[in-house]
Amino acid sequence: MEIEIDFTKSAQENANEYYSKAKKLAIKKAGAEKAVRELGQRLEKAMKAQQGEKKEKKIVKLQKKEWYEKFHWFFTSNGLLAIGGRDATQNELINAKHFTEKDLFFHANVFGASVVVLQDGADAGKEIREEAAQFAACYSSAWKDGLNSADVYAMNRNQVSKATNKGSLGKGSFLLSGERDWYTNMSLNLAMFVKSEKLNVVPFATLVKIKGSMVKYVAVKIGRDKKSDAAKKIAKLLGFDDLDTIMQQLPTGSFKVEDGK
Repeated sequence: MEIEIDFTKSAQENANEYYSKAKKLAIKKAGAEKAVRELGQRLEKAMKAQQGEKKEKKIVKLQKKEWYEKFHWFFTSNGLLAIGGRDATQNELINAKHFTEKDLFFHANVFGASVVVLQDGADAGKEIREEAAQFAACYSSAWKDGLNSADVYAMNRNQVSKATNKGSLGKGSFLLSGERDWYTNMSLNLAMFVKSEKLNVVPFATLVKIKGSMVKYVAVKIGRDKKSDAAKKIAKLLGFDDLDTIMQQLPTGSFKVEDGK
């Protein structure tokens, strides 16, 4: 180490000057060491807090979506699948790709309604068909209009077409021919419950038959609550956090939500 000596000063003065510099450096070193210690403590505290937050976070399971979940859907009390269009495009898709000779086509007798297809419904009994009919009534403009009930008709595959002698019909329109099977005064009542971590929406006619196995459900009727408020109530009562799914599965209109159990 080199030391510079000021020959204009005495040896004592040079010594005092270097002592003063050494003292200042010692103070700076102590301050730097303190700052490093404090920074280390803060970093350790932040890392512990972050680890704690990670432990508290819920593990979200990514469930595989079934093909029918993009539609309105439910399983009847005897296990048949019924699907309904959420809009005119989906109504077209259901008619074109998911309606076979074994199925039944349901539609409320109002302008603006979901096409509901009950798979393997052609051989279903009257009570099962009534479940699908009530589902079709709920997903129609009758709910938005605040009606208590709606009439619904059912038809076979060979009675529903998209073509006429003059060409194809517009989106959401179908050519219907022959006798219709009528279901009158279908009440507009739905029920929701969670099963296998999925939100199930069924007509009340189905719930009556299966509610003995239900742990928890909510009744959904026509009321005064807007859709977003109704969805929040349903989420709270069922402990189901996916508001988007609830909103998608509700009909268009206003609601009254009641705790089933």
